[in-house]
Amino acid sequence: MKKQLLALAVAAAFVAPQAVGAEGYAVYEWSAEGMGMAGARMFAEDDAANMAYNPASITKVKGKAAKISATYMSPHGKFDSFQGDKKVETASNRIHPAWAPGTYYVQQLNDKEWIGMGVYSRFGLISQFEANSIAGSNAVSSKMFGVSTGFNYARKLTNKWSASLGAEINYVGLQLDKNLYMNRDINQQTTIADGTPTLPMDHTAKPAVRSALHIEGDTYALGWNAAANYEFDDKNEIGIVYRSKVKHSMEADADMHTPMLGQHMYGSAYGVVTLPESLSIGYNHKFNDKTRVELNGIWTRWDRYESLDITFGGGVGMLGTVPSDKNWSNGWRYAIGVEHKLSDKYALLAGYAFDESSIPYDGGDFMIPTGTRKTYSLGTQYKDKDQTLAVSIGWMDVGSLDFVGNGTTDMFDRAHTRDSYTKMYSISYQRNF
Repeated sequence: MKKQLLALAVAAAFVAPQAVGAEGYAVYEWSAEGMGMAGARMFAEDDAANMAYNPASITKVKGKAAKISATYMSPHGKFDSFQGDKKVETASNRIHPAWAPGTYYVQQLNDKEWIGMGVYSRFGLISQFEANSIAGSNAVSSKMFGVSTGFNYARKLTNKWSASLGAEINYVGLQLDKNLYMNRDINQQTTIADGTPTLPMDHTAKPAVRSALHIEGDTYALGWNAAANYEFDDKNEIGIVYRSKVKHSMEADADMHTPMLGQHMYGSAYGVVTLPESLSIGYNHKFNDKTRVELNGIWTRWDRYESLDITFGGGVGMLGTVPSDKNWSNGWRYAIGVEHKLSDKYALLAGYAFDESSIPYDGGDFMIPTGTRKTYSLGTQYKDKDQTLAVSIGWMDVGSLDFVGNGTTDMFDRAHTRDSYTKMYSISYQRNF
């Protein structure tokens, strides 16, 4: 029977380079309209997806509304790896697209109270490399699926103030595969810096034995959020959304197969990590009845990711504890979105977002080796009194990053990622009751 695992803790150790979302491993593509405005959509009228972008704005929904959304993401990228000053490999990730779902329901109880529910992805990663790639010593295949289920209560406090309070059930599922390179004598052991016994790794010559490590499992944890809106007048509005940290601990199933020695070992992997809290601040300005613009900034406390220590037990206990310092820094995401109504039923959307990089040179890895990110998006929407249909496209320049290898397990001293981008397509449908 599989043990539950903290997917993120292990993912942070082994996940491959292409994050499907924005800075870090965050995802902001929660609806087609939201993606069309690059995530700057905190003040939409009559949109059930406000549950994700700004729960205080579910007070803008009239009656009942149910919405479903799906965003397709296709990451691309190349990397160079080095041993000393010598380039030893140039390769790219295998195209392994992902889907970010979104489902929302909002109900107006009376003139002052609303309730809402949303199921969407706030964190996620997916990537795959060739099994014999040097990057495989860090990650061969990595899938981390994060789903947040939120419940919110919102209230119109006055004609100008709205507020919301909610709870979140955070789920993460993970499947990981990576290669471990070791000497032929599987019983021989050395120690790493803290004296923990580990399998001997050979970083200077072609390894004699390659073992395949597989980790899989899932976990749940709880979080909360709070939001507030203030309308200065009928053209200007500000809002703020706080999302709490979510602490996960894991005990995962792990197995290791060494084909050359005909051995298959089973055990566990344990780690603890905290998904960071965030603070979103938004401003909405209506130029007229047809055109409005949103400005949005999201601060995320990525310094929660100070280090990642994974302890292996059972049949794979010979791996011991593998420490890894990260020391990420806090970062901002800035976005601007425009919505222009062509008529009573049709509208155009456009957006741009810029993500700061939070990853230092000595804290990067093939999990998310990305620099600053730039997202460009366009969308269109059809809306009548009963339903809304929207589609959008986006292109994310993922940037590049230089980082050092983990001297314990990686088969490279340093690496450089480049030519990385993600193509995105999204569709949403809402029904009003």
